[in-house]
Amino acid sequence: MNNTLKIFFAAGLLLALGCNSCKQKPADNGVDYTISPEAGTTYKAGDVVKVKVGLPADTKPDSVVYLMEETRLGVAKDSSAISVKTDTIPLGIKLITAKVYQAGKSQDVSTNILLLAAKAPEAYTYKVEKTYPHDTSSYTEGLEYLDGIMYESTGEAGHSTIRKNNLETGKAIQLTKLGDQYFGEGLSVVGNKVIQLTYREKVGFVYDKSSLKLLNTFPNNVGAEGWGMCFDGKKLYMDDSTNKIWFLNKDTYQEMGSINVCDDKKQIDSVNELEYIDGKLYANVYQTDDILVINPKTGAVEQKIDMKNLYPESERPAGRDWGNNVLNGIAYDAATKRVFVTGKKWPKMYQVKFSPKAQ
Repeated sequence: MNNTLKIFFAAGLLLALGCNSCKQKPADNGVDYTISPEAGTTYKAGDVVKVKVGLPADTKPDSVVYLMEETRLGVAKDSSAISVKTDTIPLGIKLITAKVYQAGKSQDVSTNILLLAAKAPEAYTYKVEKTYPHDTSSYTEGLEYLDGIMYESTGEAGHSTIRKNNLETGKAIQLTKLGDQYFGEGLSVVGNKVIQLTYREKVGFVYDKSSLKLLNTFPNNVGAEGWGMCFDGKKLYMDDSTNKIWFLNKDTYQEMGSINVCDDKKQIDSVNELEYIDGKLYANVYQTDDILVINPKTGAVEQKIDMKNLYPESERPAGRDWGNNVLNGIAYDAATKRVFVTGKKWPKMYQVKFSPKAQ
């Protein structure tokens, strides 16, 4: 996820999608059929969406079946609108299709909506409780604390590693270097194994937790790229440079579902390093000083933590590529309720406590 590649990816995405990814022309196989709401219409979670198909005056359908993605919403006998409650629907762009049945045949007409969070995220801040050393050669991509050990995955082609670190010294106790062709990304500890993603190589690594010896690899074709990863005790979460967080089976690493990360105004792209803390997903946003607290069921951003003063640019050594060495890395010690954060090639690891921002 270096800066140049990120810009290249973003530019390509904009060209592919156009200026508004929601404003897509509805798929309409019925010549005179229409459907409302208009494609790209925005709603907040909890809003009621009125969905209605428009038919020619002389058309008398046997039935109209409404679907959201693959979920059936309701049935009508004519062009009457149906009401869709959105309070339990995961956020993001949702495809709505009306299947019009007549004389034993069906025709589809579709639209889409963008469903955002019901309210703005609560503003949070932080307090530094303690600092620890961090290896300035570590381009941090994944971070996890377990049983007194800080596990870290580092990136950059030719320099990627997976390692166990001593928190007090910041030095590696054990280290396994990846092949020069790989760019290391997020990691998570699952039982007696450590799982590590790679950036664009479409492969994941499985290591023995005790020795960091490579046990096997697996194909990772989920999402656009491999970025952050965490584990909730039942399933893995993985993000991929977009606003999507994927659910993976902890044993097979196959896709089980996904959510889209949104606040009350927009979808949030570049969701990066992940940590599961007390039922919520904590996520860095690449090249920002923000940590988001995300509802893992809906994708709604519930809190936003401003970390911009944690390591001010004015305090960073001159002559290095600090433009790309940004905040990235969140780890949680469940036993003591400690939270640790760091950044790519930062000299310190920070133990922090989050709290609501004073109004």
